[in-house]
Amino acid sequence: MTVFVDTSALYAVLDRDDANHPSAARIYPALLDNERLATHNYVVVETAAIVQRRLPADALRGLIHGLLPTLELLWIDPEAHAAAVAALLAAGSRRTSLVDWVSFEMMHRHGIDEAFAFDADFPSQGFRIRS
Repeated sequence: MTVFVDTSALYAVLDRDDANHPSAARIYPALLDNERLATHNYVVVETAAIVQRRLPADALRGLIHGLLPTLELLWIDPEAHAAAVAALLAAGSRRTSLVDWVSFEMMHRHGIDEAFAFDADFPSQGFRIRS
């Protein structure tokens, strides 16, 4: 089975001061042993920007050289981007980001129903989470 990996989980793995770090540090190795993990390029950009802004430089290296190679990277095509933008605009909510709408779109397209995430938007869209 494939589990989608969200920014919230990647960040929690890297930041020892994050409230979700203990759970992330326990869940991530178990997922590596038992599941195929995937994310998309918008999550990579979002996570890199947050890590670069909030954490020491070695955390960015950890993301790029440690975590990302363990994930299958899904690339967003124009159709997926357009569908996510349409969903974002239709929702009319400031709470759920474009990156999250892209995640939901990609999970649907790839038949992924579970996410490693600490983001309540995933269950509200009908996905199971490991957190």
